[in-house]
Amino acid sequence: MTDTKTPQTTATVSIPIKRTPRPLRLLENYALPLLTILVYAFFCFYPPSSQSFPTINNLNVILGSQAVVALVAIAALFPLVCGYFDFSLGANAAMTQVVTAGLMSLYGFPLWLSIVIAMALGTIVGVINGYFVTKLHMSPFVTTLGMSMLLAGLMSWFTGGRTFVTGIDPAIIKFGSMRFIGIPVVFYITLLVALVAWYFFTHTPFGRSLYAIGSNATAAKLVGLPVSKNVWWSFVVAGFIAGGAGVLQLARVGSATASDGGTILFPALAAVFLGATTIRPGFFNVWGTIIGAIFVSVSVSGLALSGASGWASNVFNGIALLAAVALSTYLGRSKRRG
Repeated sequence: MTDTKTPQTTATVSIPIKRTPRPLRLLENYALPLLTILVYAFFCFYPPSSQSFPTINNLNVILGSQAVVALVAIAALFPLVCGYFDFSLGANAAMTQVVTAGLMSLYGFPLWLSIVIAMALGTIVGVINGYFVTKLHMSPFVTTLGMSMLLAGLMSWFTGGRTFVTGIDPAIIKFGSMRFIGIPVVFYITLLVALVAWYFFTHTPFGRSLYAIGSNATAAKLVGLPVSKNVWWSFVVAGFIAGGAGVLQLARVGSATASDGGTILFPALAAVFLGATTIRPGFFNVWGTIIGAIFVSVSVSGLALSGASGWASNVFNGIALLAAVALSTYLGRSKRRG
């Protein structure tokens, strides 16, 4: 008796991939820059703001004030790419602003030493946040929110309710008002940091590992990535950049007072999540974040010059943040399903 085996055949089923038409894909990628241009044009011709909005001075205010917000937004990118929030970045920036001014005003420290000490403290805040999150496995939301409250309290103690105005080295104030080709120098610094961050995220193994961790931390660990170490470093880098943002804020305003940093943090988060809807929709990215920051600044400036009440900017920032989070979450899920 011969044993006959029935040959098995494997049928391959081809599933057609539905591709988005190129015009729609371009519109999806660049809708926010286009919207920013349209909003800018609207306020240029809108009668209540047409006299003061399209001026070089207002453009300097938009780019100069938003340079600090954009820096905090870039700082927020590092833990966010890994899937973690850092709500202490605004307070961290406010702390370095206060410490830099206070060391000069109260103790007569030279400018360079004040900046080094303040930025070192900002970096240490990132080290502590990263330790609590990665080693003690504490919730990043609770950890960084608690750190924000702690820093706000320490600043109130350090300032004693005062605003540091006198004793600040005029060099930093002069630097904050400098322009190159009509644009504030601080904005060029933000662009330089953005360029470095873009290269880091897209052209280095460490930067790409952060995206891998944010996509699937378990899979990243299985392939040998040091997940805890890299997440910890993301908080450290975020703290360092936030410290630099605080120094730039001092250069812009020329004074410092105790603050919880909310006026910087929430526009920065809105910029980050708006940025995740453009350039690389569904992914946090550097250039999208810069465009998001400019969009927020243009809109808030236009509303203010149109005669809107003071609460309008907070309402806009809140709406922009909610809409950006919803849209970026939807796009992210769509990309992962694709």
